[in-house]
Amino acid sequence: MKIFNLLFCLLFVFSAALQYNDPDPYVWIPIYGYGAVLCWMAFRGNYYPRAYIIGILVYSIYAVFLFFTDDGVLDWIREHQAENIAQTMKAQKPWIEDTREFFGLVILIVVLGIDYWYAKRRSSSPVRRQ
Repeated sequence: MKIFNLLFCLLFVFSAALQYNDPDPYVWIPIYGYGAVLCWMAFRGNYYPRAYIIGILVYSIYAVFLFFTDDGVLDWIREHQAENIAQTMKAQKPWIEDTREFFGLVILIVVLGIDYWYAKRRSSSPVRRQ
């Protein structure tokens, strides 16, 4: 789990840094920053199940919004035949931006979910005595 969390901590820090020139960096830098901090803490052996739940809930609500909003993921699938969203770094079409943001949230949700599951499993396992 240490390598997993270090890898995602670095990925989320990098993702937060890329948001600097995004149209809404004040939203996305804290979103990725929160994931980076929790992964860093887990890398250090500190797990916070409540913090994972809060992140998962907030990110899930925002992901549902991005899925159903105009120019969101559903629109990308139905109206734009799921066109390639990775053709250029600059998202010139609104559905590309919303779809990329949606998948960023999905990655965060999965990582926090894995850490939550690991923390719960770790806390419920019997203490070994030597």
